[in-house]
Amino acid sequence: MGVLDGIKVVEIASARPSTFCGMFLADLGAEVTTIERPAADAGQPRPWEICNRGKRSMILNLKQPEAVDAVLKLIEGADALIEGMRPGVMERLGLGPDVCLARRPCLVYGRLTGWGQSGPLSHAAGYDSTFAAVSGATWVSTQAGERPEPPLGLLAGVGGGALYLTFGLLAALFRARVDGHGQVVDAAMVDGAANMLNLMLSLIIPYRGGSFELARPNSYGKFYARSYRCADGEWIRLEADEPHFYAELIKCLGLDEDERFVRAQQHPEAWQALSAELDSLFATKTRNEWCELFKGTDACFAAILSPPEAAVHPHNAERGIYTTVDGVLQAVAAPRFSAIPLSGPARVPARGTHTNSVLSELGFTSQQLEELTKSGALG
Repeated sequence: MGVLDGIKVVEIASARPSTFCGMFLADLGAEVTTIERPAADAGQPRPWEICNRGKRSMILNLKQPEAVDAVLKLIEGADALIEGMRPGVMERLGLGPDVCLARRPCLVYGRLTGWGQSGPLSHAAGYDSTFAAVSGATWVSTQAGERPEPPLGLLAGVGGGALYLTFGLLAALFRARVDGHGQVVDAAMVDGAANMLNLMLSLIIPYRGGSFELARPNSYGKFYARSYRCADGEWIRLEADEPHFYAELIKCLGLDEDERFVRAQQHPEAWQALSAELDSLFATKTRNEWCELFKGTDACFAAILSPPEAAVHPHNAERGIYTTVDGVLQAVAAPRFSAIPLSGPARVPARGTHTNSVLSELGFTSQQLEELTKSGALG
């Protein structure tokens, strides 16, 4: 049960960001049926594959015409389809947008790739980090002179990919409810990663004197907006960028009467030396001791936590952000809705658990299921 209750989605299992999109929709209440390849682990528990939670799993060998026919029959009653194959693969399988929209004119056909369906790189291989690199996002998220290392899987794969596909699907579904017409949603990770930069572009490309100037955000290099290592080897994070937050920070540290720190925000030439001083200062106490000292303040301070630590943090615990399902730690669905609360994360089905039941719902008889098995369509 959820806000998307009644929405039916067919997912062609492929790249992990597209399966994340399917999980997101399933978390919100959609009925997501994922079509998976034949594999040796069919029927075996796999609770660690969190992105498959709450879905119905079918095994179909899409290289067999009978399996493709079964998918098309499933599409006849679907609202949306998700696929994360390279451009052209779905067309070669006989499941391209033209075929599917002819069978179901109101279908929203969601496509997620790294480079998009068109452009010189559309057929090139790549990963989250390469898409983020070309989008400009990696440059923005790296301090000058440091090795550029984007947060793996988050910047382009999840942020610029899965979440943009989800938003595009929901927007197109809304439109289909208005005019009855489906369409293709072309979500590319490089597009989404670039689009997210709009929050920062006004800071890094200011317009001055009739020309554009390019510079990394001013936060880089600031001693009051960086991470520090504590006495126990753990880390904390400061982000006291605004003057009143900065004033609170140096007060908590007992530095509010040190003129160097009081005036430092306006003197970048002092930042490196003051960073070194804070390196030494934060190394004098453990992370927990610093957390206690900053507790209840507006110094924009936080401990850097591992996921297991984050799960038991008092704030996260009270909100129930994390849970454990079948022994696997995972975050619950987000965002939250007032009228239709979301249920907790569902279990991950074994691969192929729902193959026969879904086909039976579509009208396949036991004899036809036996014939599909013999033909290799069911793997």
